[in-house]
Amino acid sequence: MEHDEIYLIDLWRIFTREWTWFVLVLVLTLVCTYAFAHLVKRQWEAAAWIQIAQIGQVPAGQDPKVEPLQRVTERLQLVPFKNEVLASAGYAKTSAVAQLYRNSLKLEPMLYAGSLVKLTVRGYSRQQASELAAATVARLRAIHRGLEEAPLKSARARLAQIESDLQTAQADRARYQQAAAPGNRGEAGGRDVANPMLASLLLANKNEEIRSLQQARSDLVERLGPTYTYETSLMWPVYVPDKQAFPNPELTYGIGLLLGLFLGSSAALARNVARRSARG
Repeated sequence: MEHDEIYLIDLWRIFTREWTWFVLVLVLTLVCTYAFAHLVKRQWEAAAWIQIAQIGQVPAGQDPKVEPLQRVTERLQLVPFKNEVLASAGYAKTSAVAQLYRNSLKLEPMLYAGSLVKLTVRGYSRQQASELAAATVARLRAIHRGLEEAPLKSARARLAQIESDLQTAQADRARYQQAAAPGNRGEAGGRDVANPMLASLLLANKNEEIRSLQQARSDLVERLGPTYTYETSLMWPVYVPDKQAFPNPELTYGIGLLLGLFLGSSAALARNVARRSARG
């Protein structure tokens, strides 16, 4: 305990004797911190929440999303994809903006939300950061449109076929109803339904077929509606805080102060050691 007290007293004496070096280094560090905070290029960070495209009408057991979430995150991190985004936004791939975009792009898959990915990217202005985030989403949407074209075409062709079958079945039902009417001898129904009893049986079967086709049509229309089928898009507008992301003033000055205290203390101790060595 006495050794600690003596050590603290000696340390205090060193600082009182070499205070000029301590203050000089501290002030120099704070000046450098101030210069850094005002001369370095400021950066703003934009955040975007991307909803991955989905097609509601897919085979059972297949993921309705156009592209799995993991593959989307891997695609967004590819250098060729980033270069395409930069080109669409009007920036050269060798520019400082391009380098900042590649280094700052971060992804956070939101697994609890199913098909959402949080994207953050930085720019040298609020508008630039927002433009880069929007350009990233637009490029991903263009790729997913190409991927979903074939499944959507197939689903719409199936819907058109159901509509055609339904119209044919309704026309047949009208013919069978006329053939099964009391007093009808089959003249209006044709040869195949000349027997009213046969016409009644065919009519019952046709009604069941029409109900089945109508159910299939309603289900497919609902699956192709906006609830289950949609494009890759932003869930909410791109968000860019008013406060810059880098340099953070509070964090920068806090680190500068701590660094200044450490360097000032080290300088005072080093000067005291050098003074003792010179005396010796």
